[in-house]
Amino acid sequence: MEPLDAAADVHALIRDVLPALAPSAWFDAGTSEVVLPVGGSEARASSWTALERCAREPRAAWPGVVDAWLREVTDRAFLAVGEMELFGDVRELLRLRIVPKLAPHDREGLVVVPAGDHFDAMVMIEHPRYGGPLTKARAGLLGLHKLGYVMTNTHDRELADVEVRDQPLLPGRNVRVVTKPGSRYVSALLSEVDQFLPAPNEHGALVGVPCHSTLLLYPVRSAAVREVLPVFADVVREMHADAADPCAPGVYWSHGERRLTPLSPAAALGGSDEFALLLRRLPRE
Repeated sequence: MEPLDAAADVHALIRDVLPALAPSAWFDAGTSEVVLPVGGSEARASSWTALERCAREPRAAWPGVVDAWLREVTDRAFLAVGEMELFGDVRELLRLRIVPKLAPHDREGLVVVPAGDHFDAMVMIEHPRYGGPLTKARAGLLGLHKLGYVMTNTHDRELADVEVRDQPLLPGRNVRVVTKPGSRYVSALLSEVDQFLPAPNEHGALVGVPCHSTLLLYPVRSAAVREVLPVFADVVREMHADAADPCAPGVYWSHGERRLTPLSPAAALGGSDEFALLLRRLPRE
């Protein structure tokens, strides 16, 4: 049986069980959620998990499945709302952390969205003791559905004071360093590297994000990037290996509509891909 086929009967069971198990709770038919008032707050839980569990069981077992699920949800609601009251307004603590693309089993249950082809954007609760990735279950119970403000939080409260400096990489060649020591969120600037590069920036830049506190950038202006790329790649790899909070060990070419293309250290030596074709068109210096 498909979960939706069981919806009418399971929702009826939820309504029947709620008064005895959680007298102050109610079922919102419009959103298919159980609403649990806890103190001055309100937690919500989608019925989908109950539907999935019932669909796997014979009909005679459904009352027990619904009862067990509601007890589970009630326990989680008190825990989650207790955390909210501990945190204050948990929305103020939400941040965006960019991580290398997660495997499906690692992203399951977390509030994560793709950030291009090679990275994911993970919503975090920033708290020294109780922080960590925001789970879908906690987000649902706390009513955290629209999270467009998370990037604003991250910019305003974590990234407004990043340091930008140039460091020698090769004689006459500097790498631009965007950093905030100890931060877990500088990697969130991966989609905004243009703001840290001198204009015009027609051909993009080499980008490294060896750790979450640092971005390394080198604008692509001439074919001299052939000499820079292997050294740049070595620096990224070594910083990644030594980092307390490593991010990605590789080098990317940032170009076009915020595209990030992985580059091997030998990419500048030849080939027929987009980067190699660009190098053939660029001036020597």
